[in-house]
Amino acid sequence: METFKYVAQSRSGQKVSGVIEAFNEMDAIDRVKRDHDIIIKMTPVKGEGQGLMSMEIGGNKLNNKAFIVMCSQFAIILSAGIPIARTVHLIAQKTSDKPLKKMLDHVAEDVEAGRSIASSFGERGEKLLPPTFVETISAGEQSGNLDKAFETVYEHFDKQAKMAAKVRSALAYPIFVLAIAVIVVAVLMIKVVPTFEAVFASLGGELPMITQALIAVSNFFVHYWGVLLGIFAVVTIGYKLYDKTEEGHMNLAKWALKVPVLGNIQELNAASEFANTLTTMLASGLTMTRAITITAKTMSNYFMSTEVGKLSVKLEEGHALGASMREAAFMPDILVDMVAVGEETGEMEKTLHTIAGYYDVELDMAIAAALAKLEPALLVGLAGVAGFVVVAIYMAMFGMYAIM
Repeated sequence: METFKYVAQSRSGQKVSGVIEAFNEMDAIDRVKRDHDIIIKMTPVKGEGQGLMSMEIGGNKLNNKAFIVMCSQFAIILSAGIPIARTVHLIAQKTSDKPLKKMLDHVAEDVEAGRSIASSFGERGEKLLPPTFVETISAGEQSGNLDKAFETVYEHFDKQAKMAAKVRSALAYPIFVLAIAVIVVAVLMIKVVPTFEAVFASLGGELPMITQALIAVSNFFVHYWGVLLGIFAVVTIGYKLYDKTEEGHMNLAKWALKVPVLGNIQELNAASEFANTLTTMLASGLTMTRAITITAKTMSNYFMSTEVGKLSVKLEEGHALGASMREAAFMPDILVDMVAVGEETGEMEKTLHTIAGYYDVELDMAIAAALAKLEPALLVGLAGVAGFVVVAIYMAMFGMYAIM
């Protein structure tokens, strides 16, 4: 959650100021308006850990693989009965990731001084560690099951990393084809076509329409490539600036859910993140309200993250999670129904684990289906461009032979 300073006017007409935590500025305004009639000023408080949104695993600097290996090492060594201070020292000595090693060295010093490992991780790893990790370790430390807590976070993040690796592997071929297509088109338009144009001009005669169109496109690329780069740069910068605003970030997140094919993948991914993270949080012993708050922070779609965060307010007011999700209508019906069933049967953790597996499979299938459509589309597009160039050149050549 983010922290905001506000100045408002109370119902009695007095000017008041204070600090409030909320998921975004709009949420902060809603919360302040519950107690005050008029909001005069709302200012975000930027702390060291705030700024641009970063990936859940590892933040901006921590290596994902090294982080996951660290979780596994903690689980194995602690289960062998090694004291926690000695365990931290051992893992710090073995890790090769510099940010992680530096953090572990500080944590080892804190633990030896009598500080809890969860609070040390929370402070020392504020910029690196995901909130899911810190909350799970804190719950495990309080319950006396620290080794199980590390095993839980290892399984959670290892599962996320493997899914991300699958997506990267599946995208490798389409990206390679797209890169080749861009290079081929650039070479044809800037180098090859102008050469043939000079030959055709020296021979004289009227060129076919398709050849004239090809030459016109080539001339545009040759003379205005700087303009094209400028337009691309302006659009990219404009997109990033708009994305940094609260309204823009929210609108882009909503738009991402409506894009054909990709929107469905975004929705399935959000459902998978929700079910997997909430399962991990509940398994760690967190209350439902706290588990929902942490789950909201880890979701990649900003709109979904904000909507899930608002559920914690509903839970604090005494509403059931399933009913609150159904009123919000931002999650798939199957997920909402299964959450409601889990609440009614008292087996929420088991139900969420089942539905998490279901959405993991659905997400894999949706990504595979999208890539299955993308690959032939790229190949057809590349073949179409190459075919257009070849036909245009050969028709001109045949025309020149006829004149000669």
